[in-house]
Amino acid sequence: MDKDILSWDEYFMSVALIAAFRSKDPRSKMGACIVNSRNRIVGTGYNGFPTGIDDEALPWDSDGDYVDTKYAYVCHAELNAILNSNSDLNGCRIYTGCFPCNECAKAIIQAGITEVVYMRYNHSPEMDIFVAARKLFDMSGVTYRQLKFNRENLVLTYENI
Repeated sequence: MDKDILSWDEYFMSVALIAAFRSKDPRSKMGACIVNSRNRIVGTGYNGFPTGIDDEALPWDSDGDYVDTKYAYVCHAELNAILNSNSDLNGCRIYTGCFPCNECAKAIIQAGITEVVYMRYNHSPEMDIFVAARKLFDMSGVTYRQLKFNRENLVLTYENI
């Protein structure tokens, strides 16, 4: 295989990582890409506030009282990819930069997605939200795997097009 050709996994993860560039979150930009069994993209998303809410209207802070932080308001990339999808998600797989939290795990399961491909954990894998997510995935039959890239980096420049 040509070393310049992306594998399907690398391609779809790259789409998820590019989607993350749409996020206005100053600390953590996340993206997700949902793919069907025919390797067709059926949804993408990134973390941000709900549609119609100005990005400056709510806090992007990570510390403080819950209602004074982004955590009370941000829709995660996985949820947005599900909500932005344009087809039935049964049997699909989702590519995401970081392992999903328990709330996103519930949405992934409910949508019928059967595989999660992730790059890393954003925090410790032993955090309750990830322990719960793995438990939900294991109980529902959703598989998950960490993607190891076959290359160190991928450089995207508009001059090459």
